Amino acid sequence: MPHSLILNLIPTSPIPAGYLTGKHLHALFLTLVSSVDQELGDRLHAQTIDKAFTLSPLQVTQKSQGKQQLQWDHTRPIPAETPCWWRISLLDDTLFGNLTPLWLNLNPNHPWHLGPADLQITSVLGTPQSTQLWANFSTYAQLYEQASDRDRQIDLTFCTPTSFRQSQYDSALPTREHVFNSLRRRWNQYSGIEFPDTLLESIFPSFFDIRTELVTDSRSKFIGCVGAMNFRILGDVDPLIIKQINTLADFALYSGVGRKTPMGLGMARRLLSKKSNE
Repeated sequence: MPHSLILNLIPTSPIPAGYLTGKHLHALFLTLVSSVDQELGDRLHAQTIDKAFTLSPLQVTQKSQGKQQLQWDHTRPIPAETPCWWRISLLDDTLFGNLTPLWLNLNPNHPWHLGPADLQITSVLGTPQSTQLWANFSTYAQLYEQASDRDRQIDLTFCTPTSFRQSQYDSALPTREHVFNSLRRRWNQYSGIEFPDTLLESIFPSFFDIRTELVTDSRSKFIGCVGAMNFRILGDVDPLIIKQINTLADFALYSGVGRKTPMGLGMARRLLSKKSNE
C-alpha cells in the first residue's frame, strides 16, 4: 500500500541553507527510521538502488501553498519558528508497518536534528486534505480498480527537477519511454500486479511546457526538467491498456519519476484533465 505522508515541522533554531539539500534530508529520514528500527535503518542506508521511499525538499508552508512546483533550492537559511512541511512517500507495506510506532508515539517536544538545527514534528498527515494535496494513501488494488479505462488524456506536472538515466548519462527530456517505464518499473516491483512494456506503444506527447533547472550541492550538479506535459492515448487501444496507463499516471503521486527520488527530485503528480476523450 503506497502512502504519501506529510510531516509538519517547526525549526526551533535557524536551518542553514547548506543543510537543506537532499543528502541531509535523506540522513534525517534514516534517523527517523532508526529511532524505531535500527536494523531497518541500517538496511535502508546500505541500499543503493530500488529504494522503497521518496522524499521531498523541505517546504516553507506559505511559499509552497497553492503552487504546483515546489521549492528545491534554498539560498537562505530558514528562520526559527517558520512552519514547514516535508513529504515522505512509502511504497512498501512492510516499511510503513515498521514505522507505525513512530507516527503513533510522536512527541512534538522531541527535537530532531537537521545539521545544527533542531526540528519539532508537530503532526503527520496521511489522508487527503483540502489544504495539502500531497497527503494521500491507497492500496495498489484500489489504485488499479479506480483507474479509468476510457480517459485518454494524461496531464502530468514535474514539481521538482526530474531526470532519467540514459545509458551512462542523465537525460532531462521526459519522453514517454522515460516517464512511463520509470512508473511501470516501480509499479511492477511493489504492487504485485504486473503491467507489460507494450502499453507504451499507444502513448504520445501532445503538449509540453517544461524547462530545465540546475540543482547543485557540494558534490555535484544535476540538470532536470520542471513543468507540465500532456500525453494522449491514441489509436484503437484495448480498455485494459488504457486502464493500466491511467493507473501509472495516478501512481506518480507516490512513486515520483526518474532519478534521485529519495533525495527530493523527480516529484510528479497527475493533474485532472480539463477534458477527457472518452
